[in-house]
Amino acid sequence: MPTQRLILGISGADGFQYGHKALQLLQNAADIETHLVISEGAEPTCRHETAYRIEDIAVLADVVHPVRNLGAAIASGSFETAGMLVAPCSMRSLAAIAHGLGDNLLTRAADVTLKERRRLVLMARETPLNLAHLDNMRRITEMGGIIFPPVPALYLRPQSIDELLTHSVGRALGLFGIRIPDLPHWSGGTP
Repeated sequence: MPTQRLILGISGADGFQYGHKALQLLQNAADIETHLVISEGAEPTCRHETAYRIEDIAVLADVVHPVRNLGAAIASGSFETAGMLVAPCSMRSLAAIAHGLGDNLLTRAADVTLKERRRLVLMARETPLNLAHLDNMRRITEMGGIIFPPVPALYLRPQSIDELLTHSVGRALGLFGIRIPDLPHWSGGTP
């Protein structure tokens, strides 16, 4: 029986692989029940960036919620979760969350996460940033959310894209108290 639920949103930003990696890592966490919501923009991104089909990704989650189902359990504060990770988070989703626009299930679930004072981590993907992006990031931070751009830890001397993805997503999951076995950390010297 899972001890906690985690919502995972995958939005249409570049970096669909971050959401996929989160699902892979969470499959090894027996005490986590994953609730997945994928934005409409994420589907073409998945096709463009990966060889996966959305169906291949969905089977990795415990529960999949359609993005247009605003009546889903994750849209309610009475549905207890450890929080929500949006990986990746587009600037469109970030703006909607920053302004309380729950116009789809991903942004509504993020809004509920904030109002219930639960952990919200947004792996924001965009560069360079304009003032609107920065202001929206500030707003989310002031509301208690965490902006977590997936910046590669090059000091670990990664040997593959998978190592980069694993480290970034593992660090983001660590913000929920989820520990990924064998995830390297800075030790003050040679990695």
